Amino acid sequence: MSKSTSLNSSLNDRNGINRLLEIMRQLRNPESGCPWDIEQDFASIAPCTIEEAYEVVDAISRKDWSNLKSELGDLLLQTVYHSQIAHERELFEFADVVEAICQKMINRHPHVFNNDEQPTTAQQVKNWEQMKEIERKNAEPTVSKLTGVALALPALTRAYKLQKRATQVGFDWPDIQGVIAKVVEEKDEFINEIDAGNESKIVEEFGDLLFAVVNLGRYAGIDPETALRFANDKFEKRFLAMEVALRE
Repeated sequence: MSKSTSLNSSLNDRNGINRLLEIMRQLRNPESGCPWDIEQDFASIAPCTIEEAYEVVDAISRKDWSNLKSELGDLLLQTVYHSQIAHERELFEFADVVEAICQKMINRHPHVFNNDEQPTTAQQVKNWEQMKEIERKNAEPTVSKLTGVALALPALTRAYKLQKRATQVGFDWPDIQGVIAKVVEEKDEFINEIDAGNESKIVEEFGDLLFAVVNLGRYAGIDPETALRFANDKFEKRFLAMEVALRE
């Protein structure tokens, strides 16, 4: 029996996640693995992880359930990939990743696993945020409220999360009119810099305007990435319709 046949037989005897873990071990094997896979590290794989997460969201937004199955597999592979690299560096194992998320879900749902009183949806969200805050403090006692908002997030999402985190210490507008006024203020400052031809300030003021608009969406309970995705889809459909009309 050839080495390839033996490997296939071994893999076929395994089920579920164990089979995927074995495949990844073989791909990363320094002697017989795939040269490309062997060369990868946490940093080089990170962009792929982000891309796969977006492809999952894309399949959901298009209601492409068949493709969603495939994209979820690709996203799962990313977790396995990072876990294998961590194993090779003696940092942690895949089983540790699973145990950590299991424990986190149990801790954050005492009303399910500890027979606590069933909360309302609003109370559950509040409890969830409180438990996450405790986890952050346990991880780093002197942590800032803004610590832990990942740098790799899309800029709109990160702005949204930074603003939400800041509200936990009362850093927020008393009403939506103040937020709207801030958007108008930032818009005027952006236009002033354009009129003045101040290239060094135009980008900065445009960023301030975007940040203020994100804050307006947050205050209104709107996720900016979701809203912009809908706007992108609307523009794309209208543009395609215009192209069809022009051709006809």
